[in-house]
Amino acid sequence: MKTLKVTAAALVASAAFAGAAIARDQIKIVGSSTVFPYSQATAEEYSNKTGNPAPVVESTGTGGGFKVFCGGIGPDHADITGASRAIKSSEIELCAGNGVDDITEALIGYDGLSIAISRQNEADWDLTEEQIFKALAAELPDGNGGFVANPNKKWSDIDPSLPDSEILVFGPPPTSGTRDAFVELAMHDGCNALPGMEALEESDEDTWEEKCSRMRQDGPFVEAGENDNLIVQRLEADSHAVGIFGYSFLYENNDKLKGVKINGVAPTFETIADFSYPIARPIFFYVKNAHRDVIPGMKEFIAEYVSDEALAADGYLPERGLTPLSDEKRAEVQESVLGAKKLGM
Repeated sequence: MKTLKVTAAALVASAAFAGAAIARDQIKIVGSSTVFPYSQATAEEYSNKTGNPAPVVESTGTGGGFKVFCGGIGPDHADITGASRAIKSSEIELCAGNGVDDITEALIGYDGLSIAISRQNEADWDLTEEQIFKALAAELPDGNGGFVANPNKKWSDIDPSLPDSEILVFGPPPTSGTRDAFVELAMHDGCNALPGMEALEESDEDTWEEKCSRMRQDGPFVEAGENDNLIVQRLEADSHAVGIFGYSFLYENNDKLKGVKINGVAPTFETIADFSYPIARPIFFYVKNAHRDVIPGMKEFIAEYVSDEALAADGYLPERGLTPLSDEKRAEVQESVLGAKKLGM
């Protein structure tokens, strides 16, 4: 029975590509803006080594990437998607509903959700997750069991020890895995630091989820799109502005930007790897296995992406800001990815 299933899947893939495979000789990659620079660097390395066309890499955000990736099998659909969070069960169902039922997950390393400011800003920034929530939440508890629109306009409104400047934070949109992770790792923890919110989570999880997850839309928080380089440019232009993006962008722009400490801990390779930095996360890419034997060079590209040369501590991806896996974990990932291990098995 298992053999029949595999054969059927192969036939579906072959039918999807019939007469059209030659129409595309480049690998198509979509997904997370955080994973984008790593996929781009690997694409360049792969092309230089093989002489093949470099894969086309598009920054769509994690959620947007899964929508494209899960759209189906065939040359019109992406081969690989990067993700700054693990795939959701709803996305697995979306994929399966469109015939994308053989996927391999590749954990490539870790990333910190950096909060950064311009080096021209002279303040010594150190925020708690509670302060972050008070700055960015759409509503705050009113102390009487209800909620009010967030009244905080300046950082000093939250705490007199914080800078006396307007709250202006550029961050990712809802389609971004960075946004998902930021809400889960920073906003939710900050929300539960407020009186009564942990109890609300126990008694009415839906209301808690809505109040603790919704970002304000009255100006202090600005959705800056999927291009994190635009956030970097805005921080350069306004020394009082704050940005939220993956650690790689802070690392690559260290001459222009500095990280904000969270609970007294600065984002570094070490603090992200040991999770002492409070808002750190794993990052991934996902492979559509039906495309491995059809899209030219795809197997070679995947091998390059999980190679020691790319992922090891002295590899070219950590040079670009990726916090590397342990040697043991990297070997486990390599075996899984090169062996096309099916997600969930």
